[in-house]
Amino acid sequence: MILRVLLLLVSLFSCGTLCVAGESSPSDEDVQYFERKIRPILVNRCYACHSIDAKVLHGGLRLDTASLIHKGGDSGRAIVSGHPEESLLIDTIQYDSDIQMPPKGKLPDAEIKELTHWVKRGAHFPESLDVPEKKSRVINFVEGAQFWSFQPLREQSLPVVEKSQWLKNRIDSFTLHSMEREELQPAVSTDRTTLIRRLSFDLTGLPPTPEDVQAFVSDESPKAYENLIERFMASPQYGEKWARIWLDLARYTDRTEDWLLQDGLAHFYRDWVVKALNDDMPYDEFVHRQLAADLMPGTNPQDLTALGFVGLSPTYWKELQLPCEIIKMIVADEWEERVDAVTSTFLGLTVACARCHDHKFDPISSEDYYALAGVFASSRQIGRPLISEEQYQPVREAKAEIIKIQGEITLVKAEIAALEADKAKQQQATESKQNSSAVETPSEKTIPADEAPKASPATPQEKLEQLTAKIEELKSTPLFDTPLTNALSEESTFVERAGASPQEGTRFAYRPGPQDLPLFSRGDPNRPGEIVRRRFLTVLTPKPRPFENGSGRLELAHSMTSDAAPLAARVMVNRIWLAHFGQGIVNTPSNFGIQGSPPSHPELLEDLAFRFIANGWSIKWLHREILLSATWQQSTECSDRAKSIDPGNRWLSHMNRRRHDFEAWRDSMLSASGVLDRTLGGPSRDLEEQGNHRRTLYCTIHRRELSTTFQIHDFPDPNQHSSQRFSTTTALQGLYALNGPLFSEQSHALVTRLQREHPDNEAAQINRASWLLFSRPPTAVEQTLCLAYLSDSTGEERTNRWKQYTHALLASNETLFLD
Repeated sequence: MILRVLLLLVSLFSCGTLCVAGESSPSDEDVQYFERKIRPILVNRCYACHSIDAKVLHGGLRLDTASLIHKGGDSGRAIVSGHPEESLLIDTIQYDSDIQMPPKGKLPDAEIKELTHWVKRGAHFPESLDVPEKKSRVINFVEGAQFWSFQPLREQSLPVVEKSQWLKNRIDSFTLHSMEREELQPAVSTDRTTLIRRLSFDLTGLPPTPEDVQAFVSDESPKAYENLIERFMASPQYGEKWARIWLDLARYTDRTEDWLLQDGLAHFYRDWVVKALNDDMPYDEFVHRQLAADLMPGTNPQDLTALGFVGLSPTYWKELQLPCEIIKMIVADEWEERVDAVTSTFLGLTVACARCHDHKFDPISSEDYYALAGVFASSRQIGRPLISEEQYQPVREAKAEIIKIQGEITLVKAEIAALEADKAKQQQATESKQNSSAVETPSEKTIPADEAPKASPATPQEKLEQLTAKIEELKSTPLFDTPLTNALSEESTFVERAGASPQEGTRFAYRPGPQDLPLFSRGDPNRPGEIVRRRFLTVLTPKPRPFENGSGRLELAHSMTSDAAPLAARVMVNRIWLAHFGQGIVNTPSNFGIQGSPPSHPELLEDLAFRFIANGWSIKWLHREILLSATWQQSTECSDRAKSIDPGNRWLSHMNRRRHDFEAWRDSMLSASGVLDRTLGGPSRDLEEQGNHRRTLYCTIHRRELSTTFQIHDFPDPNQHSSQRFSTTTALQGLYALNGPLFSEQSHALVTRLQREHPDNEAAQINRASWLLFSRPPTAVEQTLCLAYLSDSTGEERTNRWKQYTHALLASNETLFLD
């Protein structure tokens, strides 16, 4: 037991993997959060009295610049970053102090919650907004279009380098040029065992088999490595690995809110992404189909599964008893979410920041925002069948009739309940009379002989039985059980009053055809301005044409890969590079705007993006270019000089050691223990379900109740677009490794496999365990240590020690990290 604990503690907290939190500048996500959630509240609720625009500055407090909002006013410091309970601003809006703001009435609970959360996460406020005096900003689109990420692409001239013998392809010329400029030397090439392990995880998300490793190491053919790349990319597991990366961007979920009627099956979209990547669907078509598969020529019902990118968008709770003015705001929030997800994913731009005002940094106007929001206001999320609409029409009618009948059933059940309540009251009254001394005998009513008895109407219970039978009849409609996929229809959403007064609540109206939205003053749909035609972004199309084809989704998709092709290609190339190296050429993968990070290797990014388009937008071509480079094949060992002058390895003078995400970590354990279920596609299963040995890609993601295991292992929030994974090292992760069911079950399964494959040969079992988990034989020290640990035990105790030993191996750094 001591060995187990020591091994686990060493594995979890060695090699510099323990992270200490500290002060940091605002991240790309922090800035987006402020612009989308916090600034609108400050503008609408506070700036009339606490900004440079205020006629009279109240309390000496300004809330419109980074420095002044932290400085505070006459009453002292307004914000203590990270501590809302100590922040005067939060006290005042909660009406918990002598000062109560706003003075005309308390803010809605949702806005108080957002402001409190903002302070708790650091109260980040973009520094560049510190302006000493009032000034208006007029967007100069011609000047804005000169920014590097909006420029046309061209193939780059290769730079001159000294160590030209190191080069394997064009990528290496650019990276070596940067190294030599910084007086750095590239690391040596990694050994073949590490190379195949790195390649297998990068392309399939799984470790190579021991047999694959041994065959590659002994293969002396000049094309051995190239052939290995092709074989891994041809594997079905390739699509599974890279689909998970895309699904983070698409905020994929298997289950949405429990209160939301979800008639579509989410896994159809996930499986479409897997297949599209396995088929190497050109990236421009990949974009088009996810936004407008239903509008593309030659579309069949199966193609509609691609629409899950928008069809699975988060939906917010709408209490229809509330006035429509409130519901309009919620619907506008949903349109904002769609704009943000689409533009962040495909264009690397934070267009949603322009909902309430022109973008504070990028050449994106509020008119640009509403031009795109109109596209999504003209697209309704619905479930669509995987058969033709003609075949499904009888089913659709049957389901509509069932919904109507279910409403009648609800009324009948209420009637039955009322009758039963009356019956109970009458019974109670009868019993009371029987207990009294004076009981009157009711007189009998004489029925004339010539009056025939009339047929009594159906009782409520009989009505219920009739309605239930009718539903059963409708469920027998041919093709009734045809599955639906989360998709879109060409319908516009309108929020209307349910009656003449606000007190009568709200209703939705869905009408065929598109709509153009007005520009909402400060983002408020109840303060509409001029109508904005649906179109593409001005900075990317100096003379944008209005969208005329329905909602405009297909025109939007085409604009992204034509007018904005250079930007879209740069963004996708950077995402693939990020996944292979653990860091992007641009370190803000979903922000290629002015506030984003500049590229570390601008000429390399331009060259790859240009050739990506020239090679038919082939993602597999891009993989080959990267994987065949000497840059990617370097060892993780770095020189002292590199550690000193380039601790973040910005100039790529060695390969980055990377920590597996939870999916690869779990899948590698299942693979090593021999229980991994490699079945492709289909419905998800709960992660913690007993006997669930499917790849983690197929474990259920619940948007509102994400698995605790996922949460503690840095799984991204499926409510929002996630540009990249961030790793943490926490005590909960250590406790999970020590006591979690995954490790207990897989250590047992691994021991069972070792004993089955090498019975009565513990040296061979130790060797096999090391090959399965680490793709190498055990060292002499490891072999001796394990045999010594096992030597003084027998029977059940020996079996338990084997489980403890394999448990320690599963939780080791070598299983968790990739060289």
